[in-house]
Amino acid sequence: MEKRVPKDGFVYRVSTSGEWEELQRTGATLGGSLDRRTGCIHLSDLDQVRMVLNNFFRGREDLYLLQIDATKLGEELIYEAAEDTYFPHFYGPDRSYRPLSLDVVSKAEKLELKNAEFTCSLLDQA
Repeated sequence: MEKRVPKDGFVYRVSTSGEWEELQRTGATLGGSLDRRTGCIHLSDLDQVRMVLNNFFRGREDLYLLQIDATKLGEELIYEAAEDTYFPHFYGPDRSYRPLSLDVVSKAEKLELKNAEFTCSLLDQA
């Protein structure tokens, strides 16, 4: 377990259109089934997003990439080892399960599939 701030100050969330709609409608989301099962919101650094998309979301056309201000997550943003790298996870106080709130999202972009590859202007910066 490691606490750190990402180089660019942001972490990223691959979100389904349903999750993004819920976040906008209610102001918060508990994420998907993996998040609920593990008790944290799974995030990525920008250079990890393409790998996450290819491993878990291949072929889906209902996805958004959320840019999240890591400074607003504070001490509840924790990097944890997964395979050969560290991924950011968002927990609540004392590692409780806490919803991700809309106010931490600084930008959201629809991911497009072009020639079987995901693209959006945020990803083009990676």
